[in-house]
Amino acid sequence: MLLECVERCFGHDFRRRRLLARAPAGPLRDYLATPFPAPDAPSRETAYLALDLETTGADPARNEIVSFGWVCMDGERIDLGSARHYIVRLRGAVSDASAVIHGITDDQCQTGCHLESALAELLATLAGRVMIAHRAETERGFVGHACEAIYGGRILIPTVDTLRIAIRAKARQNRPLQRGDLRLSALRQKYRLPRYRAHNALSDALSTAELFLAQQTESVETTLLKNWLTFR
Repeated sequence: MLLECVERCFGHDFRRRRLLARAPAGPLRDYLATPFPAPDAPSRETAYLALDLETTGADPARNEIVSFGWVCMDGERIDLGSARHYIVRLRGAVSDASAVIHGITDDQCQTGCHLESALAELLATLAGRVMIAHRAETERGFVGHACEAIYGGRILIPTVDTLRIAIRAKARQNRPLQRGDLRLSALRQKYRLPRYRAHNALSDALSTAELFLAQQTESVETTLLKNWLTFR
């Protein structure tokens, strides 16, 4: 409760600096040393990183990251040259159930990169940017758990969650939710965006970046970043 009161008075930058003071030297500390984008900045002028993870399950404490996919977006421009896709070398085996979803096999994982190297590159690229994700608790949970396991410190990520934006839009329109309405593919169809292969981390990251651009078009005025932003 006290920390929440302090954050309301001094902002989330206070919490970033508090975590920075406790972070060990390395990629996590370097990430936390970079100030976050200003919440009062226009959302169409902000630097973002759209992230998607494929995992072996839903629990960051028990399951592993199978692949990372991300792409940077500066204002309303998606930088395809920044796109990255990494398959991760796992400690355990890929279950048949998760392999069916993301199509990544044990053989591919055995030749993948180490989690530490993919995470370090992600943090270096994410520094000073806002993360975009669809159902962002997955990405925040797995990245946060990986930072604690590898670096021994906690991370704070300013985030735009396209799922939360869609839920708020439905509530404003007073329209009941139908099964599947909030899936990434269904929301993209609403905005007549092209269909991409699902459950590939990079294509889903690109899909999420494009969806956020489309969602911003529903605002008739210049939208401030704080209208979309959450911190965890």
